[in-house]
Amino acid sequence: MKEAPTLPIPVVLGIDDLRPLPQATRIARTSREGIQLLEEHRNSFIDELWLDHDLGGDDTIMPVVTLMEEAAFNGQPFQIGAVFVHSANPIGAETVVRSLARWNYRVQRATA
Repeated sequence: MKEAPTLPIPVVLGIDDLRPLPQATRIARTSREGIQLLEEHRNSFIDELWLDHDLGGDDTIMPVVTLMEEAAFNGQPFQIGAVFVHSANPIGAETVVRSLARWNYRVQRATA
């Protein structure tokens, strides 16, 4: 008897200092870890990317956003199905949404 083919596990990445993000397959807790996580997935499709703006202390998601913007500017945007911004910081979240939308990433506000 043949086994049914298995579907690939969706790649769901999260960058958040506090939330558990149970739907995520990998989580980064700082912007530095977030950049590393994205670079590890540079040449593969990311189904979902969950972003929090404030990452503790003076750290924010903006270095990650800058990496994504630069990749798009250079004609090599990250291949991401959907970006969800789930920050409690409304101004920071709107900045992230606006910045990424400008580079044609599919991005929206969400609750985690």
